Amino acid sequence: MKSRHRLTGRVIFRGDPGYDKARKNWNPFVDTFPLVFVFAQETRDIQNALSWACENNVPIRFRSGRHALDKGLSEVKDGIVIDVSEMKRIRFNRKKGIAIVETGSNVGPTVKALAREGYMLPFGDSPTVGVGGITMGGGIGLLQRSIGLISDNLIGLKMVDADGNLIQADHHRNEDLLWASRGGGGGNFGVNTEYVYKLHKAPEKATVFEIDWPWDQLETVFKAWQNWAPDVDTRLGTILELFSKKNGTLRSTGLFLGHKDELEKLLKPLKNAGSPTKVFVKMFTYPDAVDYLIPTQKIPGRADANKKFSSNWAQDLLPDEAIKVMRQFLEESQSEDTNFFFLNAGGALNQPSPNETAFYWRNAKFYMEWNASWTDRSDQARNLALVEETRLRLKPFVEGSYVNVPDQFIRNFGPAYYGTNFDRLQRVKAKYDPRNVFQFPQSIPPKYY
Repeated sequence: MKSRHRLTGRVIFRGDPGYDKARKNWNPFVDTFPLVFVFAQETRDIQNALSWACENNVPIRFRSGRHALDKGLSEVKDGIVIDVSEMKRIRFNRKKGIAIVETGSNVGPTVKALAREGYMLPFGDSPTVGVGGITMGGGIGLLQRSIGLISDNLIGLKMVDADGNLIQADHHRNEDLLWASRGGGGGNFGVNTEYVYKLHKAPEKATVFEIDWPWDQLETVFKAWQNWAPDVDTRLGTILELFSKKNGTLRSTGLFLGHKDELEKLLKPLKNAGSPTKVFVKMFTYPDAVDYLIPTQKIPGRADANKKFSSNWAQDLLPDEAIKVMRQFLEESQSEDTNFFFLNAGGALNQPSPNETAFYWRNAKFYMEWNASWTDRSDQARNLALVEETRLRLKPFVEGSYVNVPDQFIRNFGPAYYGTNFDRLQRVKAKYDPRNVFQFPQSIPPKYY
């Protein structure tokens, strides 16, 4: 392909050595066959890749942690993938209490490096997720009740726009872009190169817990968790996972920014629910607590089973009818990996107004997602239908969806992901990407006026 613009960085075309390795993602359901991968080493490589793609009319995708959960988002057939995973420098400014993190950094190494320096930054449940994607969509996790979402701690960024210009956004310049980047979803406005996060002093000690129950106690355990978790001490973030009947496990885990003795008291309503088969409570140094919760994994991670996800926000406690839907989903699944995942909200997550940042879902009691898993292609259609049927049946009891867990079965995705912020996001899109160069399934369309 002849071009006035030359691709730079580590460039792998289809047919080159390393191509098959380059196209593999955490979720093989999203794998396809791009024309070329550009592994950017610096900002200039991103600018050159955009110029080349626009000149050759090639569709563009960005990729960081290889964790896209639906098709066409971080890879596109016959297109260019700008992979920023090799841009992963981290710099500290202790005086200002900030970290400057390049966009290819993964969550695990980033938060662990910060923890060793005595600081906290929110993190999710996977160490191999890229900081760029998780930040732009909001960034939920076990610390959201104590120090907010990852995006709530974003105070600046640099972005390359479709024309190759390097733009800076913070509270003094391009503030509308900063607003949109705090929950407006990755890839909509440009290619981000670095993020500036405010840091929080970490406690010396933190306590982790893990409780397991037999599967037949599903209703008892879920009701106990949902009645307890949204209003418990805001220093405690807790997850509940209901695995498939075939797996047979119910598990709650959590992180408490306090002493083990305090957590033991807080956990009584949960430990008294049903008959736990395992109760683990241990106090660690803060860095060791982070290591325990998100152990080091290779990238891109699993890549052995296809997965389809969907998600919601629970504004109220779920009634028996909704719990019945969840049970049926978990009974019908043929995979041990299938599960329902819940994360308690409240505290710092719910303090900002829904319009203060692009992340809208500030009034929930908890977050919930579910996934189906399969390895045999002949099982795909059944599992996709199972996830969608469950979403439709749960719809009367929940609201919205989480843009970092995209689901292309959602037709009216704008209000589902962004609530009443969708209109403003469309106007920000029109300002920074007026030609709609950065478009993909469920990307924000520009609105001109």
